[in-house]
Amino acid sequence: MRTVELLCSPELDATVRAAWNRLAEIGLPSLARNTHPTNRPHLTLAAVDEFPPGAEERLADLFDAALPLRARVDRVAVLDGSAPLVWLVQSTPELLALHGAVWDVLAGAPGAHPWHLPERWNPHLSLALRFRDADRRRARAVIGGDRPSGEFVAARSYDGATRTVGPLGAGR
Repeated sequence: MRTVELLCSPELDATVRAAWNRLAEIGLPSLARNTHPTNRPHLTLAAVDEFPPGAEERLADLFDAALPLRARVDRVAVLDGSAPLVWLVQSTPELLALHGAVWDVLAGAPGAHPWHLPERWNPHLSLALRFRDADRRRARAVIGGDRPSGEFVAARSYDGATRTVGPLGAGR
């Protein structure tokens, strides 16, 4: 699997990590417990089995032109009732246009993961995986009504086969 992800500004990254830590401190699932070096707050735009030829260069050009991009976080939610605990990200016209442009580049890529396709995508920053909806109230209490904002300042791709990441755009 290859992903296309947006990375948070240092301030937004720190805010998300602080929420991860608060969840872990009260014994709830949290991405703070994931110690893999690639683990960091991000917004996934796409996931496919492999990139089509030339996609990395086209994506890099796209991100060089589009970033930084303002980000405003909305409410805490549990996706699908028993899945990730997330901070939903407001769908601005700029974010939706960027998401659509990414999928234009990835058109025809094998193994497109359906939850990231334009008609199903729900932009979010993950706080915990395999979260029970029943714990949502406790999570909201510890995270509070925060609605942080910041920017997406860089893009990367995660390679599931090698468990590594690489930049997409400036700094390649």
